[in-house]
Amino acid sequence: MRADLDLVGARMEDLYTGIIHDVLRTRGEATGVLPKGIHSLAASGKVGGVAFTMSGEPDRSISGHESLLLWTEFLSEVPPGSVVVSQPNDLEIAHMGELSAETLQYRGVRGFIVDGGCRDSRLVIDMGFPVWCRYTTPEDVVGRWRVDALGEPIVIGTVVVESGDWVLADEDGVVVVPAAIADVVVSEAEVQAATEDKIRAAILAGISPKDAYLEHGKF
Repeated sequence: MRADLDLVGARMEDLYTGIIHDVLRTRGEATGVLPKGIHSLAASGKVGGVAFTMSGEPDRSISGHESLLLWTEFLSEVPPGSVVVSQPNDLEIAHMGELSAETLQYRGVRGFIVDGGCRDSRLVIDMGFPVWCRYTTPEDVVGRWRVDALGEPIVIGTVVVESGDWVLADEDGVVVVPAAIADVVVSEAEVQAATEDKIRAAILAGISPKDAYLEHGKF
């Protein structure tokens, strides 16, 4: 299973979010683009692979011990080779930090995408663990927030994300592809990327952009 997930991630990471969006739009599918406020913590990089979903909620009555117990259970259950996609239902605290990022990285998790916050940013960036988030803050989950579901469907913006969907994140943002059409979409995106290479070569050889577009039907 790990090898299959790594292969999926490698195919996704050879592409970019814009071309995945273009394929979904051409097919008449929902574009799967997460809200533009979710951005790369490092302002660069790329991560792709199979999504593993997690959700949580603020809870000021939870003990520090219980919040950390639930959090470490989550860290223990994330499948290697996956990309975590999280809906914390909270815009106040950090939902990822240095020790957790290092743990996930050690366990073979490809990256973490959250509709929430991150802390220990410089340490996370320096270790090279890919994180996409809305904001940064020193405040963490201890005694303030609980994990409430793993592997269940979540909603981020207008996009429903299920475990097993494919996800790609780069400098432009994050796009989610439903599992049922992922193979077709990625294959079509690979074809379109090859077509773009032909268009680029034609223009650099002196063909006008209009003629290149008319020949290949894409720009």
